[in-house]
Amino acid sequence: QVRLVESGGGLVQAGDSLRLSCAASGRTFGNYFMAWFRQAPGKEREFVARITWSGGFTYYADSVKGRFTISRDNVQNTVYLLVNSLEPEDTADYYCAANYGRPSTRPGEYDFWGQGTQVTVSS
Repeated sequence: QVRLVESGGGLVQAGDSLRLSCAASGRTFGNYFMAWFRQAPGKEREFVARITWSGGFTYYADSVKGRFTISRDNVQNTVYLLVNSLEPEDTADYYCAANYGRPSTRPGEYDFWGQGTQVTVSS
């Protein structure tokens, strides 16, 4: 049973940084794509970033490129999202997701999801 558990969200001010974590368990993730999505109130869930577990190759949404950094720790089985220069528009629930071998940006292509961690950015 795959389990993804996010943490690290909170209430911050514009310009601050946060590091979100996604602890993964339940199987070997070598051929998996791990991704972060976010969903703001009243909006659809949107892709933020993804990383390949084995090679560490990354891909970002244009809206976060240069501010957010996705990484993974193979020993700790954890995926991170470092979010810098936060803006009020970044306020959302952030979700970790995983799929096997499909480099997608669409939520429907991901098989496993965490429960989310809330990020609120005040101006």
